[in-house]
Amino acid sequence: MPANAGGRRILVLDDEASIAETLEMIFRGCGYEVRVAFSAEQAIETIAAWQPDLAIVDVMLPRMNGIEFGIVLKSNYPACHILLMSGHPGTAELLELAREQGHRFEILAKPLHPAFILDIVAHLLPMTKGGRAQA
Repeated sequence: MPANAGGRRILVLDDEASIAETLEMIFRGCGYEVRVAFSAEQAIETIAAWQPDLAIVDVMLPRMNGIEFGIVLKSNYPACHILLMSGHPGTAELLELAREQGHRFEILAKPLHPAFILDIVAHLLPMTKGGRAQA
């Protein structure tokens, strides 16, 4: 776990408030700046004013799914890392369709253990000893 995340920004997008708010607490407790959105539309508004370094996105969302949101995010903010998460078996078909369109995403199976997700985030958002992001 990073002792100081150096102000790295994480957007958590999940329509289940308990999951989104739990992830927010975990990341905030490790020093990350965190914003939570409960719909893709709300997340799009958030990223317009606050660009995250990483978006952790549930695949199964109402209206716009997480893969569609990921495509929008990557086209507007290509430096932003995206981690998709899902507990639904139908996700594989959505991922395959995205791959056929030239989009590749990493997906994590819910439920996520806090140590596991923190390790992945630390790998995606590496820090130097001074707490600033590496180039």
